[in-house]
Amino acid sequence: MIVTLIIICEVGFWVLLGVGLALRYFARMPRASVAVLLCEPLLEVLLLVVTAIDLRNGAEPDWKHGLAAVYIGFSVALGPELIKWADARFAHRFAGGPPPVRPPKYGKARAIHEWRTAARWIVASGIAVALLQAAIWYVGSDGRIDSLRMWQQKMVFLIGINVVWALGYTVFPKKAPGGTADAGRAKSLSDR
Repeated sequence: MIVTLIIICEVGFWVLLGVGLALRYFARMPRASVAVLLCEPLLEVLLLVVTAIDLRNGAEPDWKHGLAAVYIGFSVALGPELIKWADARFAHRFAGGPPPVRPPKYGKARAIHEWRTAARWIVASGIAVALLQAAIWYVGSDGRIDSLRMWQQKMVFLIGINVVWALGYTVFPKKAPGGTADAGRAKSLSDR
């Protein structure tokens, strides 16, 4: 039942996102759009409540309960950014909005972008770890909590990957073809 609910929540997320954006750009109903988009967190609350009830009713904690915690963490931390991403593309495609801003490709700006992205993933993983720990405490030491601990380890590993990835762009920044902007500026000054 938990896996089915996770799938329903994911499909519901995209349906609500599509309906919200359609209301905003096609029907010209921005307030209704906001109301629909604000319903999206209710999906995560529903999943959290159903998971807690399932555990309280004596279900053995397994990978499905861990997956529910991970899904909630990622929806909470990454959902708003995904909505902004989709909104920018929808506005550009259907409402004559400006083209979406592309992330920087080189140098310090790229490193900052990578750290911001890593921070969102770290927050998502942190929320998942906290929910998993709450489930472990909720079940108590009597229950089998190995699968919940396994999910926690995966989330900590994911945090490590994100830190290493962002650190890589900080320590070894990508350079623009033909040098940096400062090198290009120096060349143009020497041409005068």
